[in-house]
Amino acid sequence: MNGSNVEIGWESARRANQENWEDRVPLHEAAYGLDAFDDPDHLSAVVRDDLDALTPFLPSKSVSGLELCHLQCHIGTDTVSFARVGARVTGVDFSPSALRVAAQLAARVGVDATWVETDVLDARAAVSGDFDVVYTSIGTICWLDDLDKWAAQIVGLLRTGGTFFIRDGHPALNALDEEAPTLTARYPYFATGHAQQWDDASTYAGTGQVAHARTYEWPHSLSEILGALLRAGLRIVHFNEGRTLPWRFSERMVEVPGGYAWPEAERDLLPCTYTIIARLD
Repeated sequence: MNGSNVEIGWESARRANQENWEDRVPLHEAAYGLDAFDDPDHLSAVVRDDLDALTPFLPSKSVSGLELCHLQCHIGTDTVSFARVGARVTGVDFSPSALRVAAQLAARVGVDATWVETDVLDARAAVSGDFDVVYTSIGTICWLDDLDKWAAQIVGLLRTGGTFFIRDGHPALNALDEEAPTLTARYPYFATGHAQQWDDASTYAGTGQVAHARTYEWPHSLSEILGALLRAGLRIVHFNEGRTLPWRFSERMVEVPGGYAWPEAERDLLPCTYTIIARLD
């Protein structure tokens, strides 16, 4: 079953997802091109894009010298990139294998970073201190069932005046049939109260396969995402929608500068990403 709505408890879904992400670690360690970080000027493509969006909304117009907490950091390429432009970084993830690779990468390239193993929905209790920036980007909140709890962690981690940043796949994109010959809705845009069950042994990077192929994701509309952040007490200072993705959602997508996009005739029909920047006053 792919994308089927199922009733499953959070702990069971979380356990299946963690097994899947543990399996992804060696595949992504090989596929992410970590050797590129031997160049001290190298930054991940995700962070290069996100810095351009984030820094104009920071009081200092730079992350240099700021305390930054990266939620759902995976193997740390983006976390290490933020450290390279001067942030004091803490990476948070629920995969111990991913954090081991992240710590090894940071140590190898001489980057100082703190790594915390915890579910993002329990981040405030597990992470010490507070932060100028809380950051998450690309493929993150679909793994979470409770966005009000997620937003509460963000507010709990930020100091007054701090900034939250997210860029992720657009909910309208996630509702599309990735196999259809045209832009066709197939999956829920709005939250249904159920998870979507996926059985897919591939990952978005590399050619290997995982042993634990079953995962669970939750649809979240833009109104749900924005509403959770606003209810938590954040003030939205920037919102944007983008036409390109850093991964190939569909085989029909074509490679363009900065990632992948729909064929040119369809490019203005539907957004691929959204970006939200919010502040805790």
